[in-house]
Amino acid sequence: MKKLQNITSIIFAFFLFSQTFGQEVKTMDFFSQIKNYDLSTILMADKFLAEDNENEKEYIKRAEMLGFIGNDYQRFFIHFVSVIQNPANPMEYFAYGKTKVKETIRTFQGTIIIKQAETYTIVDWPEYKEGFAICDLILYEDNKQSSTGFIKGSVKSEFLIDSKGKFRYDATSFGADGFSNNQFIGSWTNYKTNITKKCNWGDYRIPECEWNNGCDIGAGEFSISERFVKNGWENYKSAYTVEPDKSEAKKAKQKENEKWWK
Repeated sequence: MKKLQNITSIIFAFFLFSQTFGQEVKTMDFFSQIKNYDLSTILMADKFLAEDNENEKEYIKRAEMLGFIGNDYQRFFIHFVSVIQNPANPMEYFAYGKTKVKETIRTFQGTIIIKQAETYTIVDWPEYKEGFAICDLILYEDNKQSSTGFIKGSVKSEFLIDSKGKFRYDATSFGADGFSNNQFIGSWTNYKTNITKKCNWGDYRIPECEWNNGCDIGAGEFSISERFVKNGWENYKSAYTVEPDKSEAKKAKQKENEKWWK
């Protein structure tokens, strides 16, 4: 049964990383060229330029990533403090940051290695080159801290190269339903017990948690299911489902914006 579940997970990951809105997308290989760009620009973007087909542009402050750990969709926080391209191997990046579950914060370090890069042959913005990179990621939490482990999996990051040749975060579809980027599918494994838990995260949406028995019931944007609010999502719900002028929502949004990794 476990082997079957693993196969199903792999198939789903392949589907996620190769399909968009249920349609097959044609691409061209970009692997040899991606080394000339810095993927940390996408992985650590503080803000990005959102655009639409009516030529409206706006700089948006990037929200903190949303994540979960375990089959109960316990809220999982992760923040990359630094991601640095290896000058000796431009396909490899050294990562450092922190994770948080409930009120427990742990530091990590690890690597992100580009394994695939492609550009789309058909795009909505002919003057841009749009594409994605798929990377192997492994992060090691500090084993001197309690209840620590390592995170392993794959992350897909969407990028674009604009008409001036600038490599940047692809937010051309930011206003569309279901917008997402930096989608990670993987697991966390305890050092001592070898117990493994599913651990996924991403910008604006989380892969493998939509509808059915998942925690995300939103259509246009992420919305936490009432079934899982108690698993660390209480403040998120207060911040984004209560009327904006309410004091409860304001207080919750302040907490959501706290730089807990400092």
